[in-house]
Amino acid sequence: MVNIQSSVVRISLILAIAVGAHLIALAIRWLGRRTLSSRLGSETKVQTVTGFVTSSLIFVIYFAAVGFILRELGISLSTYLASASVIGLAVSFGSQGLVQDVITGLTLVFSDLLDVGDMVEIGGQIGIVQAVHMRFTALVNFSGALVHIPNRSITNVISYPKGYVRAFLDVRLPADRRRWDALEAKVAQIAEAAHEQFPGILLLPPTMEPKRETSGGQAHLRVKFRIWPGQGAIIEQAVKSSIVQSLKILDDGYADWMVTVHYRAEPPGSEGDKRLPRPSAIGNR
Repeated sequence: MVNIQSSVVRISLILAIAVGAHLIALAIRWLGRRTLSSRLGSETKVQTVTGFVTSSLIFVIYFAAVGFILRELGISLSTYLASASVIGLAVSFGSQGLVQDVITGLTLVFSDLLDVGDMVEIGGQIGIVQAVHMRFTALVNFSGALVHIPNRSITNVISYPKGYVRAFLDVRLPADRRRWDALEAKVAQIAEAAHEQFPGILLLPPTMEPKRETSGGQAHLRVKFRIWPGQGAIIEQAVKSSIVQSLKILDDGYADWMVTVHYRAEPPGSEGDKRLPRPSAIGNR
């Protein structure tokens, strides 16, 4: 009878620990979201730190709860934390990765390498930073997919301060000035159509600079796009090809090489367009 009562108490305690840990984790997550939704949460550094601290606290809560549950099942905490068994070795190796993730995450958060809302490239993945967690950094790529990158695998960060890459499409104008207005109208029409077709890649409507002539007497028309980094193929293939083919119809002597594309990532404080608005952070994970 005593053994039965003892087992009931132990099971009740285990359930209480599990439920309590989960409720505490939910409370921490709720507080994190409240912070992000407050006026203070509009600051990108606050968003970044809040996401990291929230995920760290939740991990600690669950990790401690598992330890206490195992203790109730007769397994000591010391065995749980460090064991000479095969399981202990596996935990040890996993802990090494965990420590690397945490240290790298702290470095990312407090060295200002990135913040929530930044457009960055990490390990070949380009996206907008949605959260920096204890073990992972979350990016949203151009297709809207959420990409989780282990912090310990982050060896370099390429930042795009304005939130886009500037693509310059230069169209060489023919010597016959009578064709210029028709060519310019056609180029503008194609550029606008491309933005309507690929709004997730061509982030803002294109702009056109006034026609200009070089010192060598060549006239050019420049179209400026603000595009998602790494997605220049849309400009180089679809847009450029469409412009060349259309201009060949208007001018038999027009050639492919007369349309060129180049790119520039504008640094902070440079003249031109302001930084694109930062997206709201997703819920903590």
